[in-house]
Amino acid sequence: MHLMRISLALAGVLAWSGAAMGAPALLMTPEQQAVHVLNRVAFGPRPGDIERVSKMGVQNYLDQQLRPASLPYPAALSERLAALRTPNRKAGDVVGDFVELQKQVREEDEGARQRRRAAVNAITVETAEARLARAIDSPRQLEEVMVDFWYNHFNVFAGKGIDRALVASYERDAIRPNALGNFHDLLKATAHHPAMLYYLDNFQSTAEGYRAGGKNASAKGKASGLNENYARELMELHTLGVDGGYSQKDVTELARMLTGWTYDQRALIRSNQTFRFDAARHDTGVKHWLGRDVAAAGVAEGDMALDVLASHPATARHISYKLAQYFVQDEPSAALVALMARVYLDADGDIGSVLRVLFASGEFMAPASAGAKFKTPYQFVVSAARASATPVRNVAPLLATMAQLGMPLYGCQTPDGYKNTEQAWLNPDALSRRISFASALAAGKLPLASAPLATAATSAPAMGEMMAAPPVAVPVPVPASAPPQAILALDAVRLQATLGAAISPRTRSAVAATAEPLRAAMLLGSPDFMQR
Repeated sequence: MHLMRISLALAGVLAWSGAAMGAPALLMTPEQQAVHVLNRVAFGPRPGDIERVSKMGVQNYLDQQLRPASLPYPAALSERLAALRTPNRKAGDVVGDFVELQKQVREEDEGARQRRRAAVNAITVETAEARLARAIDSPRQLEEVMVDFWYNHFNVFAGKGIDRALVASYERDAIRPNALGNFHDLLKATAHHPAMLYYLDNFQSTAEGYRAGGKNASAKGKASGLNENYARELMELHTLGVDGGYSQKDVTELARMLTGWTYDQRALIRSNQTFRFDAARHDTGVKHWLGRDVAAAGVAEGDMALDVLASHPATARHISYKLAQYFVQDEPSAALVALMARVYLDADGDIGSVLRVLFASGEFMAPASAGAKFKTPYQFVVSAARASATPVRNVAPLLATMAQLGMPLYGCQTPDGYKNTEQAWLNPDALSRRISFASALAAGKLPLASAPLATAATSAPAMGEMMAAPPVAVPVPVPASAPPQAILALDAVRLQATLGAAISPRTRSAVAATAEPLRAAMLLGSPDFMQR
């Protein structure tokens, strides 16, 4: 009832208004610039961040963020990540355990079934914990922002079969190492990873007329002829864009070029062999793709196609538009996108070079851009955790909140990934749920600081529909050196200082006129905080 009263008070005092931030100033102060950069290049400020970035200058901060290797992890974060089992294991080891667990699905003993479900849940929860721990505590904030961006760009739904066991490796081995590197390498890494091959069904795509014998099946799953799913999304979503100038014939021809791109589940489990080209499945005919004839060349056909796509002007425009939309405005200007696309082509797909010109643009630092983006549920939850400075040892409540807000982590079923626009996420029900989360976090009602178990009431639903298992307790690893901490309500004065110029005079006045116990909740549930 107390939480309901807080939520109702917030809803009444701070009903949504697109003008909540007020008219932008003609020029941003150093503090406003720091706030803006922290809200775009990072997942919002932590205590002291605004002062630190203001002092060092936003340009120095941006340069530092573009060189993540120069920013060491805090010891506590390194220790926590090292303690997580799933994210540190080879893909084949996790898949082997997952397959073995699936064999026990008909086990009649209820205790055994619960142990199996707990182990399966732990794979997913530990993967999510590694992501959230970095997003909240890593000083390499731009790297974490780009991991979120690229995972959605190259989305894989973790609720599809064996991908539940592959997502940790996919993010660790394909996405993260290339998040600020070269798009060519990123594209190739995702194309060769079994998580993508399985998710978009290319693992079972074969030349027409192929008949597999018992020994010839590479990956688990019956070969079913030509499958165009991956080829279509590779051009439409990953590279050229829906208006990239290709035809349905080009989709079919690319799918033919990619036949035989698969993985051998037995070799994956035995020796961590994550990719296999099966020549017996490959279409050896001549293809006509994007205006060129492609002679039979086995696996080299697909490699060539990836290079062509990564270097294509349409890909440069598509990637540049998505980056500008993420960092600047929901509808970025054509001039900015064209400038970024030229840099992309000149730099041969170097992501850092494209981001540098984006961050140096007048549009990125324009006062009109400050607060112009509406936070996704992921950004909202992570930024609230960062601003509150609450020790997050139990990520289950955060995962549950994301799911309730319609964005379960790794839970987007469609290959286009989650959107990052206001239209996708701003609605009355979502605002009410965000306010409820803000109220609970501010009042210290969420078991974040020290909770020994995450039950399916939090962990499983928080992953969307990824886990069909009934409730079961899943241990949440806590570094041995971390002492239990009391869960305390947030100090509104400290929280407001942390958020600085992100909070408008209008909101500050409303907060000051409200009872003290509600003030922190009002800050986190305000229109100002939901924008970035």
